[in-house]
Amino acid sequence: MSAKPAVFGVIERLDPRFDEVIPSDAVLERVAEGIEWGEGPLGDPVSGSLLFSDIPRNGIFRWAPGSGVTLALDRSGYTGAAPFTGREPGSNGLTFDLEGQLVIAQHGNRRIVRREHDGRFTVLADRYEGKRLNSPNDLVYRSSGDLYFTDPPYGLPDTFQDATKELAFYGVYRLTPDGELSVQVPDLSAPNGVAFSPDEKTLYVSNSDPNRPVWMAYTVEGDGTLSKGREFANASPWMREGAGLPDGLKVGARGHVFATGPGGIHVFAPDGTRIGRIQTGVPTGNLNWGEDGSVLYITANHWICRLRTTTKGH
Repeated sequence: MSAKPAVFGVIERLDPRFDEVIPSDAVLERVAEGIEWGEGPLGDPVSGSLLFSDIPRNGIFRWAPGSGVTLALDRSGYTGAAPFTGREPGSNGLTFDLEGQLVIAQHGNRRIVRREHDGRFTVLADRYEGKRLNSPNDLVYRSSGDLYFTDPPYGLPDTFQDATKELAFYGVYRLTPDGELSVQVPDLSAPNGVAFSPDEKTLYVSNSDPNRPVWMAYTVEGDGTLSKGREFANASPWMREGAGLPDGLKVGARGHVFATGPGGIHVFAPDGTRIGRIQTGVPTGNLNWGEDGSVLYITANHWICRLRTTTKGH
């Protein structure tokens, strides 16, 4: 018989609208631990389990009720023969493409790949104008088949000062189904998490720079290009209230933005008002919808956490 998940953390209600998405009896549960740094949680609808990256351990792991954490894919982000000299060789963001195949942001290999049914990797993007990407971080598909991803330097051995860095900027990219790669946002200092609004007319991007810890919102034009970036929310006032920076984010079916940041998860109404906070007490990397789409799974430092909501992912 499995142990009952530990309940912890604080759910802070800052606006009555918070009750529309987080029920009054909701609790934050810790369902797994022993992770070095969890990222990229992804619900697997086929098995009902949760995939996630443990970046320092260079692996994708699977958590399932009753069986705990097991290794799903070794060497998920760095497959080189030489020892990796940095702290974050592994995979980061994970998603499924429109055909249900796993697509992976690989830090150490500095590329986006698709894992085929036979286990081989197909490279989707590794260079822009002939220069190697930094270390793709997070990624999201649009219903058109376009893939959008961020490319900060966190997976490079010396991050922002790394001598092997080939690009002079940290971009938000768009990859079309026919393989055309274009920079859509070239001017963020540390682009990180990325997610669409339900109508796909807005792309949210977090910027994990302590000097500019913001969440941006970009208008998605009819042809898929981005324009008219605006500051959606700014975490500067909350930086002393808990560890962490704007990192992963997801959007609910009614447009609420769930974004990791200082102290845990910040929940915003579609107009940018912060309506609640879920305090994990530790640096919190990312989150995603699982089970029937109403359960948030959260990678919080060394833990996997779970929160039941009254909304769903889109």
